[in-house]
Amino acid sequence: MKHKLQCIGCSRIFNPVQIYTCPTCGDLLEIVYDYKSLARKFQESVRAPGPLSVWRYHEILPVSLASAVRIGEGGTGLSRSRSLGMPEVYFKNEGQNPTGSFKDRGMTVAITRAVEIRAERVLCASTGNTSASMAAYAAKAGMKAIVLIPKGKVAMGKLLQAVVHGAKISQVEGNFDKALERARKMASLRSGLYLVNSINPYRIEGQKTLAFEVWEQLGRRTPDVVIVPVGNAGNISAIWKGFQELRRMGLAKRIPRMIGVQASGAAPLADAYAKNQWKIVPWPNPETVASAIRIGAPASWKKALRAVRDSKGAIISASDQEIAAAQRSLATHEGIFAEPASAASVAGLIRAKKTHLVNPRETVVCVITGHGLKDQKAAAALAGL
Repeated sequence: MKHKLQCIGCSRIFNPVQIYTCPTCGDLLEIVYDYKSLARKFQESVRAPGPLSVWRYHEILPVSLASAVRIGEGGTGLSRSRSLGMPEVYFKNEGQNPTGSFKDRGMTVAITRAVEIRAERVLCASTGNTSASMAAYAAKAGMKAIVLIPKGKVAMGKLLQAVVHGAKISQVEGNFDKALERARKMASLRSGLYLVNSINPYRIEGQKTLAFEVWEQLGRRTPDVVIVPVGNAGNISAIWKGFQELRRMGLAKRIPRMIGVQASGAAPLADAYAKNQWKIVPWPNPETVASAIRIGAPASWKKALRAVRDSKGAIISASDQEIAAAQRSLATHEGIFAEPASAASVAGLIRAKKTHLVNPRETVVCVITGHGLKDQKAAAALAGL
């Protein structure tokens, strides 16, 4: 057994079982490894020639390569900016994943785990991208998929993907947080139903591979700063975990500062960080054009705050106007069509530069989390159509 589950609160260790939170204290779990025993094999795997992908790093994933449910995830581009006035700014374009968002990195691992434990169905609550990704990978695995969405608050492009892939869609009155609450309750009551939201530690393991790819794409070096849009807060903590593991295995001497960016209309984490608080106060009615990060009670808030504080980073917010300007700039100057939530990382960089949170000479990677066609209504508004 090459991995175990560890509670981020009480540090209790569990053998791999189908749980999502600690039965002792209720906190989230993360997957841990014996890094000393894995280091040599992992180092050999990244020295081997071959294309970048999530499964290139299978030596430090908690599922079997032989069981992998994959449709071409990972290996996304890292392009240098030509428009922001900083010589070492790069965009990691996760919209190039199979279903158009970073969610595919985690979903390939989560659905593989579902296959390994012989789950009958998979379930998620979603603002859109998770549902599209889960439905696609469930279809590939021959599994049934159930999606809970907040009524009237999911972009049609994302919802259409989930429907076309055969998912059963159920609308929930209220926001995403209500949908996730119901999904967690359903998963706890029904056997054979596997929850794949970001509270699932197996999904986080797939998402951490972005850090490994960035390290390879930068010539086996780590950036100074990584900037990530933050909604439910799983991705920023996953990427931070990936960089930590590179250091633990002797492949990186230093690791980047993590900067999370929330929309100002849905910013409980940024608010907690600004007040130097170790706990968030949920926002009951989050509202922003960046629908993918329109979340008032991020489930992975503690992991995210730990990531930014341990890395000496920050969590900041950007207005809808700043996000729209960044989305337009990415499209017209960089050739990258990003949905609004994805452009939040660039809006955050612009603000961080003005406030001297980022030095203009530093190497910065902005994570572009999803393709612009995901939210066609927002894109049409941006284009004045």
